[in-house]
Amino acid sequence: MKTRRKLRKFRLRTDLLKYLTDKDILESVLANNHRYKSEPLFSKIGVGYSAPATPEDREQEMKRSEALIRRLKQRQRRAKKK
Repeated sequence: MKTRRKLRKFRLRTDLLKYLTDKDILESVLANNHRYKSEPLFSKIGVGYSAPATPEDREQEMKRSEALIRRLKQRQRRAKKK
C-alpha cells in the first residue's frame, strides 16, 4: 500500500521582509529561546542543540507567525499610503 502525504502549499512572503524590524526578530528569538539547550562547554566549543517542538510550541508559533504577517501587511499598507 502506498502512503500519500498531503503537502501544504504556501507562498514565502519575501515582499514583506523589508517591513520586518529588529524588534520583530528579537520577539521571535525570545519566544523560541526556551527550546535551546547549550552544552556545558558551550563557551569553549560553541555548540548546543534545539529540543524538538511540542504540539503546544507549534501552535504558539503558528499564532505568532500569523500575527507577524498581519503586522507586516499593516506596515506595508501604511507605507503605500505615504
